[in-house]
Amino acid sequence: MVRVGVIGFGLAGQSFHAAVIQGVAGMELACILERHGSLARETYSNVRVARSLDELLSDKTIGLCVVATPNESHFELTRACLLAGRDVVVDKPFTPTMAEAQTLVELAAKHKRLLTVYQDRRWDGVFRTVRKLMDAGTLGDIVEYESRFDRFRLEAKENAWRERADQPAAGVLWDLGPHPIDQALVLFGEPQTITATTFLQRTTSVIDDAFDVCMDYPRLRATLKARIIAYGLSPHLLIHGTKGSFLKFGMDPQEERLRTGNFPRGTNWPADWGTEPEAAWGTLSLVGQPPKKVKTEAGDYRGFYANVRDAIEKGALLDVSPEHALRVMRAVLLAHKSSRERRTVRWDEAPE
Repeated sequence: MVRVGVIGFGLAGQSFHAAVIQGVAGMELACILERHGSLARETYSNVRVARSLDELLSDKTIGLCVVATPNESHFELTRACLLAGRDVVVDKPFTPTMAEAQTLVELAAKHKRLLTVYQDRRWDGVFRTVRKLMDAGTLGDIVEYESRFDRFRLEAKENAWRERADQPAAGVLWDLGPHPIDQALVLFGEPQTITATTFLQRTTSVIDDAFDVCMDYPRLRATLKARIIAYGLSPHLLIHGTKGSFLKFGMDPQEERLRTGNFPRGTNWPADWGTEPEAAWGTLSLVGQPPKKVKTEAGDYRGFYANVRDAIEKGALLDVSPEHALRVMRAVLLAHKSSRERRTVRWDEAPE
């Protein structure tokens, strides 16, 4: 049994870590660090609540720590946990700087500890579907890939750290960007260049709330977008290849269920978890054939933590390795550099 301590009980800690961990066989949600308030105790009455990191780390049976706090604290908390001999999962983004990320990767290697970043969107149903189509060569050679993460929120959240200009690694490119960037890197590898623009759509925003990131390859362009004012429905994924195209509307249903607390307690999750109705399936259009619906593979964010469990207990390879985490960091920082300097940047440039 892998006993887990979750550090932080805001949105990430509540909805995307504690909720998922308690659903993974072979993992135990042993402790939650919530410095103030009683939400953790009310939500998980059988789980110990700590008020400080030292208090959490005093339980030597906790082998895995999950850092689910504001971005500026990721480095120090992760460093402390590694030095205390714990394996660590860090919520994305990894750290605000490449130097900090590299320091943590080197520290984990030195102390022979597991270190990974929470890229749960690899377990989106539609991403699993796309990987299946591409592995089978269904679309031929891919020439264009577009991924959109859209929202419709007219007002910035007052005092939300993600939307404050004085906070390190704030703004939507840091917040949402690691998801589509990681997916593109998994599918296509490292690009030759990145061209990006971050901008503000809302009058109440003081930091970027939308972005366009273009990752260019020899015969492929991957375009990644996020919008905060997008009421009308746009494709979530659009892929063109030499044999046909794939079009998918609608985001994975898991996020909404987790955000609203609509998930089971314990490991007995329903068989329909992460599944989509036929009306939400993507459309595959192949040359010389009529368009047809493609069943969306079932998504399941528990797959991330099941892999971490197996890496700890059985020596399995990490799906999201430290090298993957550094690669995403480089892409995010290069995208910011491109936007800031208003030019295309090479992948091998200094990211900061």
